[in-house]
Amino acid sequence: MKSKKVAKVNRNVCVSCGACLMACPRQAISTPNGCYAEVNEDMCVGCGLCSKTCPTGCIDILDRMGA
Repeated sequence: MKSKKVAKVNRNVCVSCGACLMACPRQAISTPNGCYAEVNEDMCVGCGLCSKTCPTGCIDILDRMGA
């Protein structure tokens, strides 16, 4: 069963520092382009650890669409 929450990154604020990657227990976050973090929504459980760790506050935990 999927979580009802998911992390979303504000690409305009993310500085690709990697703090969220280190905090995510599911390895659901990557920085494939080196400019901003991206969340794999299939792997994300919406725990919020990435959001709490982010120094720029660019990650929000939102309701998952269709949940």
